[in-house]
Amino acid sequence: MPIPWRSSVDAFAQTLRQREVEPDAVRDVEAAWEAFGEFLQVEIAGIEGPENDGDGFIVEWGRWDWNDDQPALSFGRQLAVTEPDERDDPHGQPEYWKVELQLIFGEDPAWADLDSVGHQDTGFDFEEIGALRTAALGRIRRFMESYPQLAAMWRAEPTRSDLILDRAG
Repeated sequence: MPIPWRSSVDAFAQTLRQREVEPDAVRDVEAAWEAFGEFLQVEIAGIEGPENDGDGFIVEWGRWDWNDDQPALSFGRQLAVTEPDERDDPHGQPEYWKVELQLIFGEDPAWADLDSVGHQDTGFDFEEIGALRTAALGRIRRFMESYPQLAAMWRAEPTRSDLILDRAG
């Protein structure tokens, strides 16, 4: 049974906790990734269909102002939400919301030149829930391992983390 889109952050938090990972104290990136993969298979109600890119995911990394330029890795699920009373409006546009697990790391020589990899994200993937989404997750995981800086970060312990649901820019 699909969950309401507004409950998506709670569903991700529950999935993390089932793996003994606290959303605000992630210490194992691989366990968080596995929980993210499980969360991505949960059907969500109140979003656009796959033909309108209603449900996608992305992995981002780098240094941002919002975290004092600390190295960060983020697993995000973007949802295109259209309120029920707006679905028949031919000019109506969905609002984009993002469930995001942000992992912040301390400085380390292994990823000192993190910005030199040239890519700051994997791009959004909109594969449908099921085998195609599982395959897409595998491709992204292999992509992450292909960059030594990101692979080192993957094996490190975050100093802090946060799980949020926020309107996407």
